[in-house]
Amino acid sequence: NDIGEVAWYEGYKVGWVGRSDRFNGSIHPVGTKAPNELGIYDMSGNVHEWCSDRYGDYNSDVQTNPTGSVEGSDRVLRGGEWSSHNAKECRVSRRSLDRPDSRFYPYGFRVVLLP
Repeated sequence: NDIGEVAWYEGYKVGWVGRSDRFNGSIHPVGTKAPNELGIYDMSGNVHEWCSDRYGDYNSDVQTNPTGSVEGSDRVLRGGEWSSHNAKECRVSRRSLDRPDSRFYPYGFRVVLLP
């Protein structure tokens, strides 16, 4: 996909060089951009996705849905958010971390409803 069509992030603003609106409530309602190639809205950009995985090295064996480290207290954050500088920072595979008691506003989580 064209990242500008599916994700809110700083880089979508053509020619934008300042950061004056970075802390101006730039989280957008889900579904205001196009869905990605899997038909899922807002998997890139908008907010970092909180994960229950502990941050650490993954086992090098081939795995499906790895759960991260069994030690440590920091939790995984996936993807980018509205203040990410470029498309690379918005990749779903991008991992960062924070303490589980952190309450930084560009963090969110995904609720999945099964039929």
